[in-house]
Amino acid sequence: MPLPETMRAVVFHGPYNVAVEDRPTPKLQTPKDVILKVSASALCGSDLHFYRGHLQCPRGFICGHEFVGTIAEKGEEVSNFEIGDAVVVPFYATCQECYYCVRGQASRCSQGFLFGNSAPANTIDGGQAEFVRVPLAPTTLVHKPSGVPDHMLVLMADIFPTGYFAASRFLANLAERDRREYTVAVVGCGPVGLCTIVSALTMVDKVYAIDSVPERLAEAERLGATSIPLSSDPVSKLREATDGRGADVVIEVVGHADAFMMCFEMVRPWGTIHSIGVHSEMLPLNGQRCYGKNVTMAFGRCPVRSIFDEALAVFQKVYPKLEFLCGYRVPLEEAPQAYRDFEARKAHKIVFRHGE
Repeated sequence: MPLPETMRAVVFHGPYNVAVEDRPTPKLQTPKDVILKVSASALCGSDLHFYRGHLQCPRGFICGHEFVGTIAEKGEEVSNFEIGDAVVVPFYATCQECYYCVRGQASRCSQGFLFGNSAPANTIDGGQAEFVRVPLAPTTLVHKPSGVPDHMLVLMADIFPTGYFAASRFLANLAERDRREYTVAVVGCGPVGLCTIVSALTMVDKVYAIDSVPERLAEAERLGATSIPLSSDPVSKLREATDGRGADVVIEVVGHADAFMMCFEMVRPWGTIHSIGVHSEMLPLNGQRCYGKNVTMAFGRCPVRSIFDEALAVFQKVYPKLEFLCGYRVPLEEAPQAYRDFEARKAHKIVFRHGE
Protein backbone atom coordinates (compact mmCIF):
# COMPACT_ATOMS: atom_id res chain seq x y z
CA MET A 1 0.00 0.00 0.00
CA PRO A 2 1.62 3.31 -1.04
CA LEU A 3 2.38 5.87 1.63
CA PRO A 4 0.50 9.19 1.65
CA GLU A 5 2.16 12.10 -0.15
CA THR A 6 2.10 14.28 2.96
CA MET A 7 2.26 13.74 6.71
CA ARG A 8 1.91 15.70 9.93
CA ALA A 9 5.16 16.73 11.62
CA VAL A 10 6.49 18.96 14.39
CA VAL A 11 8.64 21.69 12.81
CA PHE A 12 11.02 24.13 14.52
CA HIS A 13 10.55 27.75 13.42
CA GLY A 14 12.68 29.53 16.02
CA PRO A 15 12.97 29.86 19.80
CA TYR A 16 9.71 28.99 21.56
CA ASN A 17 8.06 28.39 18.19
CA VAL A 18 7.21 24.90 16.97
CA ALA A 19 4.22 24.02 14.81
CA VAL A 20 2.49 20.87 13.63
CA GLU A 21 2.12 21.13 9.88
CA ASP A 22 1.97 19.16 6.65
CA ARG A 23 5.29 18.02 5.24
CA PRO A 24 6.15 15.71 2.33
CA THR A 25 6.33 12.09 3.44
CA PRO A 26 10.01 11.01 3.27
CA LYS A 27 11.16 8.67 0.52
CA LEU A 28 13.88 6.05 0.31
CA GLN A 29 17.16 7.66 -0.78
CA THR A 30 19.68 4.82 -0.46
CA PRO A 31 19.47 1.01 -0.50
CA LYS A 32 20.09 0.98 3.27
CA ASP A 33 17.17 3.27 4.14
CA VAL A 34 13.85 2.40 5.69
CA ILE A 35 10.76 4.55 6.04
CA LEU A 36 9.34 4.08 9.51
CA LYS A 37 5.73 4.64 10.50
CA VAL A 38 6.17 6.20 13.94
CA SER A 39 4.02 4.80 16.74
CA ALA A 40 5.42 6.89 19.62
CA SER A 41 7.95 9.69 20.01
CA ALA A 42 9.10 11.81 22.92
CA LEU A 43 10.38 15.17 24.05
CA CYS A 44 13.90 15.10 25.49
CA GLY A 45 15.67 17.67 27.67
CA SER A 46 18.22 18.27 24.93
CA ASP A 47 15.37 19.49 22.69
CA LEU A 48 15.13 22.48 25.01
CA HIS A 49 18.58 23.67 23.94
CA PHE A 50 17.26 24.71 20.52
CA TYR A 51 13.73 25.45 21.74
CA ARG A 52 15.01 28.02 24.22
CA GLY A 53 17.46 29.46 21.70
CA HIS A 54 20.56 28.46 23.66
CA LEU A 55 21.93 26.87 20.49
CA GLN A 56 21.81 28.75 17.22
CA CYS A 57 20.56 26.44 14.51
CA PRO A 58 18.81 26.42 11.15
CA ARG A 59 15.04 26.60 11.17
CA GLY A 60 12.56 24.38 9.43
CA PHE A 61 13.76 20.93 10.56
CA ILE A 62 11.45 18.22 11.89
CA CYS A 63 12.09 17.70 15.59
CA GLY A 64 12.54 14.55 17.61
CA HIS A 65 15.29 12.00 18.21
CA GLU A 66 13.41 9.55 20.45
CA PHE A 67 10.95 7.36 18.58
CA VAL A 68 9.79 3.82 17.85
CA GLY A 69 7.62 2.43 15.08
CA THR A 70 7.09 -0.14 12.34
CA ILE A 71 8.83 -0.46 9.00
CA ALA A 72 6.63 0.79 6.16
CA GLU A 73 9.17 0.64 3.31
CA LYS A 74 12.74 -0.62 3.05
CA GLY A 75 15.68 -0.41 0.68
CA GLU A 76 17.01 -3.42 -1.19
CA GLU A 77 20.05 -3.81 1.09
CA VAL A 78 17.96 -4.05 4.27
CA SER A 79 17.86 -7.82 4.61
CA ASN A 80 17.68 -8.24 8.39
CA PHE A 81 14.34 -6.47 8.79
CA GLU A 82 10.97 -6.92 7.10
CA ILE A 83 8.04 -4.65 6.30
CA GLY A 84 5.87 -4.50 9.40
CA ASP A 85 8.67 -5.19 11.89
CA ALA A 86 8.41 -3.15 15.09
CA VAL A 87 11.71 -1.46 15.92
CA VAL A 88 13.51 0.93 18.24
CA VAL A 89 15.66 3.64 16.66
CA PRO A 90 18.74 4.83 18.59
CA PHE A 91 18.99 8.60 18.24
CA TYR A 92 22.18 8.41 16.17
CA ALA A 93 22.21 6.28 13.00
CA THR A 94 25.48 4.33 12.74
CA CYS A 95 27.35 2.14 10.27
CA GLN A 96 28.95 -0.34 12.74
CA GLU A 97 31.92 -0.61 10.35
CA CYS A 98 34.07 2.52 10.78
CA TYR A 99 37.08 3.06 13.05
CA TYR A 100 34.86 4.30 15.89
CA CYS A 101 31.96 1.85 15.61
CA VAL A 102 34.14 -1.27 15.74
CA ARG A 103 35.68 0.09 18.96
CA GLY A 104 32.31 0.57 20.65
CA GLN A 105 32.34 4.33 20.09
CA ALA A 106 29.30 4.60 17.82
CA SER A 107 28.44 8.12 18.98
CA ARG A 108 31.32 9.30 16.75
CA CYS A 109 30.49 7.13 13.74
CA SER A 110 32.20 8.66 10.71
CA GLN A 111 29.10 8.00 8.58
CA GLY A 112 26.50 8.68 11.26
CA PHE A 113 23.42 10.90 11.35
CA LEU A 114 21.74 12.60 14.31
CA PHE A 115 17.95 12.72 14.16
CA GLY A 116 15.89 15.86 14.61
CA ASN A 117 18.40 18.06 16.34
CA SER A 118 20.23 21.31 15.83
CA ALA A 119 23.79 20.06 15.32
CA PRO A 120 25.45 21.83 12.38
CA ALA A 121 26.43 18.66 10.49
CA ASN A 122 25.14 15.14 9.84
CA THR A 123 21.64 16.00 11.03
CA ILE A 124 18.46 14.72 9.43
CA ASP A 125 14.75 15.21 10.07
CA GLY A 126 13.49 13.59 13.24
CA GLY A 127 10.69 11.36 14.40
CA GLN A 128 8.08 13.73 15.82
CA ALA A 129 6.17 12.99 12.64
CA GLU A 130 3.96 10.34 11.14
CA PHE A 131 6.87 8.92 9.12
CA VAL A 132 10.66 9.24 9.27
CA ARG A 133 13.52 8.12 7.03
CA VAL A 134 16.12 6.05 8.85
CA PRO A 135 19.47 5.78 7.03
CA LEU A 136 21.96 2.97 7.75
CA ALA A 137 18.96 0.95 8.86
CA PRO A 138 20.57 -2.54 8.90
CA THR A 139 23.08 -1.42 11.53
CA THR A 140 20.96 1.15 13.37
CA LEU A 141 17.55 -0.40 14.00
CA VAL A 142 16.87 -2.83 16.84
CA HIS A 143 13.96 -5.26 16.85
CA LYS A 144 11.40 -4.31 19.48
CA PRO A 145 11.86 -6.45 22.60
CA SER A 146 8.79 -8.26 23.84
CA GLY A 147 6.91 -7.14 26.91
CA VAL A 148 7.74 -3.41 26.84
CA PRO A 149 4.99 -1.00 25.69
CA ASP A 150 5.88 1.58 23.04
CA HIS A 151 5.38 4.55 25.35
CA MET A 152 8.08 3.13 27.63
CA LEU A 153 10.31 1.85 24.84
CA VAL A 154 10.96 5.41 23.63
CA LEU A 155 13.27 5.68 26.65
CA MET A 156 15.59 3.19 24.94
CA ALA A 157 16.08 5.55 21.99
CA ASP A 158 18.17 7.87 24.15
CA ILE A 159 17.72 8.65 27.80
CA PHE A 160 17.91 5.21 29.38
CA PRO A 161 21.02 4.10 27.46
CA THR A 162 22.49 7.55 28.18
CA GLY A 163 21.80 7.15 31.89
CA TYR A 164 23.19 3.63 31.82
CA PHE A 165 26.30 4.88 30.00
CA ALA A 166 26.72 7.67 32.56
CA ALA A 167 26.72 5.12 35.36
CA SER A 168 28.54 2.20 33.78
CA ARG A 169 31.55 4.04 32.39
CA PHE A 170 33.22 4.10 35.82
CA LEU A 171 31.03 1.73 37.84
CA ALA A 172 30.69 -1.43 35.75
CA ASN A 173 32.65 -4.44 36.94
CA LEU A 174 33.70 -2.97 40.27
CA ALA A 175 35.32 -5.20 42.85
CA GLU A 176 32.86 -6.28 45.54
CA ARG A 177 34.58 -4.07 48.12
CA ASP A 178 34.20 -1.00 45.89
CA ARG A 179 30.61 -1.88 45.09
CA ARG A 180 29.87 -1.72 48.83
CA GLU A 181 32.08 1.24 49.70
CA TYR A 182 31.94 3.60 46.73
CA THR A 183 29.94 6.79 47.09
CA VAL A 184 28.37 8.05 43.86
CA ALA A 185 26.83 11.49 43.37
CA VAL A 186 24.48 12.34 40.50
CA VAL A 187 24.14 16.07 39.87
CA GLY A 188 20.91 16.77 37.99
CA CYS A 189 17.78 14.67 38.51
CA GLY A 190 15.83 15.26 35.35
CA PRO A 191 14.80 12.19 33.33
CA VAL A 192 18.37 11.31 32.30
CA GLY A 193 19.58 11.80 35.86
CA LEU A 194 16.86 9.51 37.17
CA CYS A 195 17.79 6.87 34.59
CA THR A 196 21.39 7.28 35.73
CA ILE A 197 20.41 6.78 39.37
CA VAL A 198 18.39 3.63 38.75
CA SER A 199 21.24 2.22 36.63
CA ALA A 200 23.92 3.13 39.17
CA LEU A 201 21.99 1.40 41.94
CA THR A 202 22.39 -1.89 40.07
CA MET A 203 26.18 -1.41 40.39
CA VAL A 204 26.80 0.24 43.78
CA ASP A 205 25.01 0.52 47.10
CA LYS A 206 25.23 4.28 47.75
CA VAL A 207 24.00 6.96 45.38
CA TYR A 208 23.37 10.59 46.30
CA ALA A 209 21.03 12.72 44.18
CA ILE A 210 21.53 16.49 43.92
CA ASP A 211 19.03 18.93 42.40
CA SER A 212 17.18 22.16 43.14
CA VAL A 213 13.69 20.79 42.36
CA PRO A 214 12.00 19.05 45.32
CA GLU A 215 9.80 16.86 43.13
CA ARG A 216 12.84 15.49 41.31
CA LEU A 217 14.59 14.75 44.58
CA ALA A 218 11.49 12.94 45.81
CA GLU A 219 11.54 10.69 42.74
CA ALA A 220 15.26 10.05 43.24
CA GLU A 221 14.54 9.00 46.84
CA ARG A 222 11.77 6.71 45.64
CA LEU A 223 14.26 5.02 43.31
CA GLY A 224 16.64 4.39 46.22
CA ALA A 225 19.01 7.38 46.24
CA THR A 226 19.74 9.72 49.15
CA SER A 227 18.75 13.26 48.18
CA ILE A 228 20.70 16.45 48.87
CA PRO A 229 19.00 19.74 47.93
CA LEU A 230 21.25 22.06 45.97
CA SER A 231 20.63 24.75 48.58
CA SER A 232 22.13 22.69 51.42
CA ASP A 233 25.83 22.73 50.41
CA PRO A 234 26.16 19.33 48.68
CA VAL A 235 29.97 19.51 48.65
CA SER A 236 30.12 19.65 52.44
CA LYS A 237 27.42 16.99 52.79
CA LEU A 238 29.35 14.58 50.55
CA ARG A 239 32.57 15.18 52.48
CA GLU A 240 30.78 14.58 55.77
CA ALA A 241 29.42 11.31 54.40
CA THR A 242 32.86 10.11 53.28
CA ASP A 243 35.16 11.03 56.19
CA GLY A 244 36.29 14.15 54.36
CA ARG A 245 37.29 12.49 51.06
CA GLY A 246 34.45 13.38 48.73
CA ALA A 247 32.56 11.20 46.27
CA ASP A 248 34.37 8.44 44.42
CA VAL A 249 32.40 9.03 41.21
CA VAL A 250 30.43 12.15 40.33
CA ILE A 251 28.08 12.15 37.33
CA GLU A 252 27.09 15.54 35.89
CA VAL A 253 23.83 15.53 33.94
CA VAL A 254 23.09 19.27 33.81
CA GLY A 255 25.37 20.68 31.12
CA HIS A 256 26.23 23.87 32.96
CA ALA A 257 29.63 25.20 34.05
CA ASP A 258 28.50 25.85 37.63
CA ALA A 259 27.24 22.28 37.98
CA PHE A 260 30.45 20.87 36.57
CA MET A 261 32.65 22.93 38.88
CA MET A 262 30.60 21.78 41.85
CA CYS A 263 31.32 18.22 40.72
CA PHE A 264 35.01 19.05 40.65
CA GLU A 265 34.83 20.28 44.25
CA MET A 266 32.81 17.24 45.28
CA VAL A 267 34.99 14.47 43.85
CA ARG A 268 37.74 12.92 45.96
CA PRO A 269 41.43 12.78 44.96
CA TRP A 270 41.85 10.01 42.36
CA GLY A 271 38.11 10.14 41.81
CA THR A 272 36.28 10.38 38.49
CA ILE A 273 33.81 12.79 36.93
CA HIS A 274 31.58 11.73 34.06
CA SER A 275 29.87 14.67 32.38
CA ILE A 276 27.08 13.79 29.97
CA GLY A 277 25.34 17.16 30.07
CA VAL A 278 25.35 19.12 26.80
CA HIS A 279 27.63 22.08 27.53
CA SER A 280 27.36 25.31 25.57
CA GLU A 281 29.84 27.46 27.49
CA MET A 282 33.48 27.45 28.58
CA LEU A 283 34.48 25.43 31.63
CA PRO A 284 36.76 27.38 34.01
CA LEU A 285 39.12 24.49 34.75
CA ASN A 286 42.42 25.11 36.43
CA GLY A 287 45.18 22.83 35.17
CA GLN A 288 47.19 23.01 38.38
CA ARG A 289 44.17 21.94 40.46
CA CYS A 290 43.42 19.09 38.06
CA TYR A 291 46.99 17.87 38.40
CA GLY A 292 46.97 18.27 42.15
CA LYS A 293 43.79 16.24 42.59
CA ASN A 294 44.62 13.35 40.21
CA VAL A 295 41.06 13.59 38.95
CA THR A 296 39.91 11.70 35.84
CA MET A 297 37.24 13.35 33.68
CA ALA A 298 35.17 12.09 30.77
CA PHE A 299 32.68 13.91 28.55
CA GLY A 300 30.45 13.31 25.57
CA ARG A 301 27.53 11.73 23.79
CA CYS A 302 26.36 8.22 24.60
CA PRO A 303 27.23 5.54 21.97
CA VAL A 304 23.69 4.14 22.14
CA ARG A 305 24.01 1.50 19.43
CA SER A 306 27.28 0.17 20.88
CA ILE A 307 25.84 -0.40 24.35
CA PHE A 308 22.20 -1.01 23.43
CA ASP A 309 22.05 -4.69 24.37
CA GLU A 310 23.63 -4.30 27.80
CA ALA A 311 21.51 -1.22 28.55
CA LEU A 312 18.38 -3.11 27.45
CA ALA A 313 19.19 -5.99 29.81
CA VAL A 314 19.13 -3.53 32.72
CA PHE A 315 16.12 -1.62 31.37
CA GLN A 316 13.99 -4.76 31.19
CA LYS A 317 14.60 -5.29 34.92
CA VAL A 318 13.96 -1.73 36.09
CA TYR A 319 11.59 -0.04 33.62
CA PRO A 320 8.46 -0.47 35.79
CA LYS A 321 10.15 1.86 38.30
CA LEU A 322 10.35 4.51 35.56
CA GLU A 323 6.73 4.32 34.43
CA PHE A 324 6.11 7.74 36.01
CA LEU A 325 8.47 9.34 33.44
CA CYS A 326 6.10 8.53 30.61
CA GLY A 327 2.80 9.34 32.24
CA TYR A 328 2.25 12.57 30.25
CA ARG A 329 1.08 11.29 26.85
CA VAL A 330 -0.62 13.53 24.29
CA PRO A 331 -1.46 13.38 20.57
CA LEU A 332 1.17 14.70 18.19
CA GLU A 333 -1.17 17.54 17.21
CA GLU A 334 -0.79 18.98 20.71
CA ALA A 335 3.00 19.35 20.36
CA PRO A 336 3.16 23.18 20.64
CA GLN A 337 1.46 23.13 24.05
CA ALA A 338 3.48 20.08 25.06
CA TYR A 339 6.72 21.94 24.34
CA ARG A 340 5.50 24.85 26.47
CA ASP A 341 4.56 22.52 29.33
CA PHE A 342 7.87 20.67 29.10
CA GLU A 343 9.87 23.90 29.08
CA ALA A 344 7.94 25.02 32.18
CA ARG A 345 8.76 21.71 33.95
CA LYS A 346 5.14 20.63 34.18
CA ALA A 347 6.16 17.07 33.27
CA HIS A 348 9.22 14.87 33.70
CA LYS A 349 8.90 13.87 30.06
CA ILE A 350 6.29 14.02 27.32
CA VAL A 351 5.41 11.16 24.98
CA PHE A 352 3.53 11.82 21.75
CA ARG A 353 0.89 9.34 20.67
CA HIS A 354 0.82 9.01 16.89
CA GLY A 355 -2.13 8.30 14.65
CA GLU A 356 -4.66 10.31 16.69
